[in-house]
Amino acid sequence: MASTRRLGLLGDVMLGRLVDERQRWRSPPAVWGNLFSQLTDLDGLVCNLECCLSANGMPWSKTYRPFHFRADPTWAIPALTAAEVSAVSLANNHILDFGPVALGDTIDHLDRARIAHAGAGRNLDTALDPAVFTMRGVRVAMVALTDNTPEYAADHDKYGTAWVDVDHRHGPTRERVRGILSRARERNPALVIAALHWGPNMTTQPPANFVEFAHWLVDEGVDIVYGHSAHLFHGVEVYDGGLILYDTGDFVDDYAVDSHLHNDHSFLFEVTLTPDGLEELRLVPTEIYDFAAHRARPEAAMWCRETMRNRSEPFGTEFERDGEALVCSL
Repeated sequence: MASTRRLGLLGDVMLGRLVDERQRWRSPPAVWGNLFSQLTDLDGLVCNLECCLSANGMPWSKTYRPFHFRADPTWAIPALTAAEVSAVSLANNHILDFGPVALGDTIDHLDRARIAHAGAGRNLDTALDPAVFTMRGVRVAMVALTDNTPEYAADHDKYGTAWVDVDHRHGPTRERVRGILSRARERNPALVIAALHWGPNMTTQPPANFVEFAHWLVDEGVDIVYGHSAHLFHGVEVYDGGLILYDTGDFVDDYAVDSHLHNDHSFLFEVTLTPDGLEELRLVPTEIYDFAAHRARPEAAMWCRETMRNRSEPFGTEFERDGEALVCSL
């Protein structure tokens, strides 16, 4: 129907290291594999950009960092624009891996490509600004926060991320979150997304304080809580009219794969909106191989569906099967 809009949310998109090397020998859209046409068919698309986009800077050395992620913008920006990415979250533990120069380059490249971004900036004020984009006339505002890597936190005169302590009972956290949500509401959006890069790697469910924090965000007016960081997808919850994706896993990267936890398996999280609000969540199983994102092959798709059902059961969320996808009414 013409009145509906379809928004896609992706987990971590890490375009550095081996992904970067492979992409130098293939076309920019190749990183999206056989999902490319499905992505461009959406009305809006957001992801967590888990790397900087720059040819400059030096690896962060002020504190110990085992990994440094950076992608060549000469192919990465065309890849993002080819997939019609609307906005990216920069609030994560890799955006400053090559220092403030590379973060500044990332911001400049995104601005020139007209890709909205939130969660990191040249100072704290810009890091707290929302990303605003439209989906065929429907305005969306996305705020982005992280509790990872406090040494990357922006300050009033320092490049960095929008860092927060994940505890809604903590006075400074309440003040910061309410402040950025107020900025978002000033843009008169029809939909507010809170992107959260939170928690440790390789966990399969959110801790109790994350559940409380997500509920509080919905109570504060957030429509979609959009989590990432664990490298594994977590369960889905529908809470008081809001949609909570506790973790969306990894969408594309070059990481070593755990044969039990399958950090190479996740979903394209597709939300349908109507003038009355959120209507449906559709989960399309995905799989990473050949340093690109793909529709999951049958065995991987089955694992994704079964695991998502199990991880969502504690939240009372039920899905129906529709072809290879899972569907949930909102």
